[in-house]
Formats: sequence, C-alpha cells, structure tokens
Amino acid sequence: MTGDIGLAPPRSAPGCATPAPEVLRERGQREVFCGLTGIIWLHRKIQDAFFLVVGSRTCAHLLQSAAGVMIFAEPRFATAIIEERDLAGMADCQDELDRIVRQLLDRRPDIRTLFLVGSCPSEVIKLDLGKAAQRLDVALGGRTRVLNYSGSGIETTFTEGEDACLATLVPEMPAAAADAAPSLVIVGALPDIVEDQFLRLFAELGIPVAGCLPARTVANLPAIGPQTRFLLAQPFLGDTCRALEDRGAKRLDALFPFGAEGTTDWLLAAALSFGIDRMHFNAVVAPGRERAKRAIAHRHERLAGKRITFLPDSQLEVPLARFLSNELDMIPVEVGTPYLHRDLTARELALLPAGTRISEGQHLDRQLDRVRADRPDLTVCGLGLANPLEAEGLSTKWAIELVFSPIHGFEQAGDLADLFARPLRRRDLLKV
Repeated sequence: MTGDIGLAPPRSAPGCATPAPEVLRERGQREVFCGLTGIIWLHRKIQDAFFLVVGSRTCAHLLQSAAGVMIFAEPRFATAIIEERDLAGMADCQDELDRIVRQLLDRRPDIRTLFLVGSCPSEVIKLDLGKAAQRLDVALGGRTRVLNYSGSGIETTFTEGEDACLATLVPEMPAAAADAAPSLVIVGALPDIVEDQFLRLFAELGIPVAGCLPARTVANLPAIGPQTRFLLAQPFLGDTCRALEDRGAKRLDALFPFGAEGTTDWLLAAALSFGIDRMHFNAVVAPGRERAKRAIAHRHERLAGKRITFLPDSQLEVPLARFLSNELDMIPVEVGTPYLHRDLTARELALLPAGTRISEGQHLDRQLDRVRADRPDLTVCGLGLANPLEAEGLSTKWAIELVFSPIHGFEQAGDLADLFARPLRRRDLLKV
C-alpha cells in the first residue's frame, strides 16, 4: 500500500481558524428525557455498580419503562421513593435513606460501588445526597464505595446523566506514577463490542491504552496523570473533560468516530500524538475504513440530496449532521442541540455546509413552526414529537435510538446510515 489515507477534513494550518458559525439560542418549553435515563446503559456497562435513584414513583416508572425490565429480573438499579410523609417532614429523609441503603446491601452484598442519583424531587426538597454519600461511605468502612451525582431533569438532558456519572468517577481514578510512559484513555460509554473493536485497532497501531472510562468495573479504572492523553467518544462529556484536564490529562482534538471519515480522524489524532508511522497507520486502518465506505455507499442513493432537521435531544446532533452531510450528501436544514460544547465540536461545526441553521436550547413551539415551514424529508426528534409530526405527513426518526444503538466506528458505519435510511424506506413503501 502506498500513500496516505486521504481525509475529507484536512487539519487546519496555524492561523487559519474557521469563523465560528452563528448560533440561534432559544429558551422555552423543552421536550427531552431527564438525566436518569443514562442509568439504562450505564448499569449494563459498569458491572460492579448499583444505581439508587432518590426520587418519586414517576422516576421509578420512567426507568422501568425505558429499560423494559421484567418483573422477575434483578437489575442493578432501583428507586428509593420519596413518599408524602417525607415531603411533610414526618420522617427524617436521611435516616430513611440510610435504612434503604443497608437493606439493599444486605440483599445484594455483591455491590462494590453504589451511586446515589439525585432527581427532580430530591433536589426540590433540598436533600443533600452528596453529604449522604460521604456519610454512608465512611459508615460502610470500605465494603462498598458510595458516590453521588445528579440525574435531575430540571436543567439537564438525558445524556448529561452519563457526563455527571463519569465526572464523579474521575476523582476515583488512581494517579499514574510520575515517571509513567504516555498512555491513552478512551472516554465515553460504548457497547462492549465497539469498545473491543477500538481496543484491537489501538493495539495493532501500537498505541498504549491505559483503559476506558467508564471501565467495566470501578475497581479497574485506568490510572491518570500528566502523561495521559484521552479521546472523547461522545460529544456531550463537557464536565468529564474538564475533570480529566484538571488532573493533568490532555484531550486529543478529533472528529467523533461516526462514519468512515470521523472514525479515521479519531484514530489519526491518537496516532499523531503517539508518533505512529503514517504508513503503518494506513495499513492498519485501511481495511476497516474501506468496509465502512462500502457499507455507507449502499445507503447513499436513498439519502443523497434529502433534507434533514435535528430537533435538540441527545447532543449527538452536530457530529451526526456532519457525518450525513459529508459522507451521504444529505442536506442539514437545522441542527438543534440542547447544549453546544463549542470547544468539543469546533471541527465538526466547521464541516457543516454553509447556511446550516444551528440552534442551541429549545423553544418547542418555534422549532415546530420552523419544521412545518421547512418541510424536511426527515426530522430527528424525541418520542413525544414523532407521532404528531408523522400525522402531519413528516417522516421522523427517534433520536433516542441513536443513543441505544451501536453507531461508533468502522464496523457500525453502515448500520448508522441505515438508521436514517429506514424511515425514508418505510415512507416509500407506505405511499399509495
């Protein structure tokens, strides 16, 4: 093999910064899940942890519905329900919480890490779960580590639950030795099969990987220090990124690993940082990249030229719009996101077509008015909006499916493209 793998987005030369795009900022009624929903994938990923939500019956119903847990299953999450007597001050909430935690650990002695997860109700009544976690952690004497984060939906969206959880884990990561060699950490919850694919690629490239955050067990969190470099696998991990940088780690700036181009650029950022020979990089990456390009090409005819709007939901919107635009020739009309991490998505934003409307936050009525005026071929939105828009003759895609499906990396690129092609294929089949 000769030459370099050509990337669609060349790295900017010094002093050639791309002007920041204008962003329409909106505040108003929102249509998103809360941060508790992140427990659904985190409890599967962190295998020695238990997530105890301190909330209402509504919180419990949300988790049960989202997870589809059978009544006889023993999931590693539960809800400590705040009752009327707690709200009325007839019971001491801290004593009740201690009792429930002891009851839980007596029943499930295998729990090594317990997350107390705050919710809207616990925050409204000012229940200090941070102090409760510290108190219980001391009381349990090392038997179980007790941590706390907030999954409240008052000011957050559902993927921020993962960000809050991982940021809480950063102080638990051991310190790397002062003379430790440089190493890489992959940051962001990925399906095990995708994580294994990336680990194999890094091993073939000769890049030393200290581990992943989250690790599959809290006991195996990777060590971190000034010689640590990390790649974000998800664009919504702003707090986690800052926590890692506060501990001296360095973020490698890259496109997010969606599609052939994004995944290549993500791997290349690590290869450049670790001084990997470019010809060796090409030889390792080329087979997966070509498989991804062929898989994407099968969906190109159906998606090319189609107009797409993203309503704010998961914070995956910007890199997914870049993927669809650059690799499938779709036309992003509006790319809405709940929160725009400019520093994490700057290169993604620079690759969106000129004229793309970018919005941050949500004013539901105004955004729906724009969707009706734009009449895109496909609207990516939350579950609560999909059926009403379909009733108006607009094809929709559930945004949450993009979070629960394996979509990162070369091997999943075709499946990612098909998630957008499928609603258009269904629309064509249903035409009379």
